[in-house]
Amino acid sequence: MSLILVTGAAGFIGSHLTRALLAADADTRVVGFDSFDLFYPRAIKEGNLRDLLANPRFTLVEGDITDAAGLRAALGGFADIAVIVHLAARAGVRPSILDPAGYQYANYIGTLNLLELAKERGIRQFVFASSSSVYGVNPNTPWSEEDRVLQPISPYAASKVAGELLGHTYSHLYGIRFIGLRFFTVYGPGQRPDLAIHKFARLLMNGQPIPQYGDGTTRRDYTYIDDIVAGIRAAIRYDATPYEIINLGNHQTITLRELIGELEAAFGVQATIDYQPEQPGDVPVTYADVAKARRLLGYQPQVAVPEGLRRFAAWYHQTYAPVGV
Repeated sequence: MSLILVTGAAGFIGSHLTRALLAADADTRVVGFDSFDLFYPRAIKEGNLRDLLANPRFTLVEGDITDAAGLRAALGGFADIAVIVHLAARAGVRPSILDPAGYQYANYIGTLNLLELAKERGIRQFVFASSSSVYGVNPNTPWSEEDRVLQPISPYAASKVAGELLGHTYSHLYGIRFIGLRFFTVYGPGQRPDLAIHKFARLLMNGQPIPQYGDGTTRRDYTYIDDIVAGIRAAIRYDATPYEIINLGNHQTITLRELIGELEAAFGVQATIDYQPEQPGDVPVTYADVAKARRLLGYQPQVAVPEGLRRFAAWYHQTYAPVGV
C-alpha cells in the first residue's frame, strides 16, 4: 500500500487531489499536512476536509513546513512515504508585494525543508506546485517551458522560480525525481474565496459591483480543477527523467471582460462593473503551451471555461445561501 504526503491538503487543490487519489486506488494512503494559515478562514479548509477525515486511509497532520524539526517530528510515524506532493505555499501575487520576506521564507524555506526530508528518508518522487506567474511579462505566447528567459514581477513568482531551481539542485545531488508543475489560474468548486472567479461570484450574487482592473483586455488561461488534478496524478506516476518543469493549463485564453460575461451567463445575473486601475504585479496575459504535458504525462484538458463556470455556479448555489458569504 503506497503512502503519499500532500502538503497543503486542506486547501482548494490539495483537498481535490487527496479525494481523487483515495477514490482512484484502494491501495493508496494519504498523509495531509497543513498549517491552516489564516490567509483565509480555517472553517473553509475544515469544510474541504470533512469527508476526507471519515476515510481511514487519510491522516491529517497539522504543522508548519518552515519548522524543520517540527516537520520531522510530526511525520516521524510515517516511515513509508513514497511520494511528496508539495502544494503548500503562501499564495497570491498582490499580497506578496506587501510581504516579500514572508513569502520567500514560507515558499523557499518550506520547500527546502521538504527536500531535506526527502533526502533523509530516501523519498525519490517529489512533485512541486509552481505557477504560471514565473513567466512574468513574456510576449512569446503561448508560454513554453523551453523559454529559459523568466522575468517574474512579484515576490510570489520569484519564490516559485527559486523552488524550481532548488529542486534541480536536489535532483542532481541526491537522485530525487523533481517534477515542477506550473499551474495556470486554477478554478472550480471549492476555490479559494480571494480568487477572481469566487470573489466575482460572491459580489454578483450580493448585487455588488465587480472590480475590473484595467480596460478588461487582460487574458488568462483558466484551468479547471479536475484537469489540474489529472495532471498532478500523472506527475506522481512519471518516472522517465530525473527533473522536469511542465505547464498545466487549459491552452485557451479568455479576457477579463469575457470572463465576467460568462459568469453572468452561468449565474443568470447581470453584473455591475467597478472600473479600477491596473494592479502592480499583474501580467497582461497568461497562456500555456501544454505540448510537453501531453507528451510526458498524457495530459489533455477536458473542461472549457463555460462548462467549468456552470459547474462552479452549481456548487456555489448548493454551498451558499442566496445572499452569499
